Amino acid sequence: MKEYTSIQTIIGELYIVIEDERIVAIHMGEEDFLQSENPSHMTNNRNHPLLNEASRQLQEYLSGKRSEFDLPLKVEGTEFQMKVWKQLQSIPYGKTSSYQDVAAAIGNEKAVRAIGQANKANRLPIIIPCHRVIGKNQSLTGYAGKRINIKEELLLIEGAPFKK
Repeated sequence: MKEYTSIQTIIGELYIVIEDERIVAIHMGEEDFLQSENPSHMTNNRNHPLLNEASRQLQEYLSGKRSEFDLPLKVEGTEFQMKVWKQLQSIPYGKTSSYQDVAAAIGNEKAVRAIGQANKANRLPIIIPCHRVIGKNQSLTGYAGKRINIKEELLLIEGAPFKK
């Protein structure tokens, strides 16, 4: 059974979802949460140790006090998505890569648009840092749908280079 909690942050409300003692999703805002989950089949648990630890680590990250996460994750996706997400996790804190760089790194240089779709399908944003993938010209491109302002805020927290 899935359990969840929500926290207020500088980038808005985040919903953290766990299942089988692993983090399965982080949703940005109630709308995203309700589109992806069925709260009537979940428990809102503000006292679960893993949800509390995830909340603490996310708040530390958003306040600039944490650069890496140490949380048990349950990552599910296609073979292609898993390759992309693994590559995203190798992008260091405070650095960025282009969609083209990620495509080349996974050995599929023509998959630039597919990289964007894999980023969009990432259910663990921030922890799997899809916000670190930007346009070839260092411009910000889509994030969490059309919320580029969140991507900008996350990159500013990290001190990562990009063009407005």
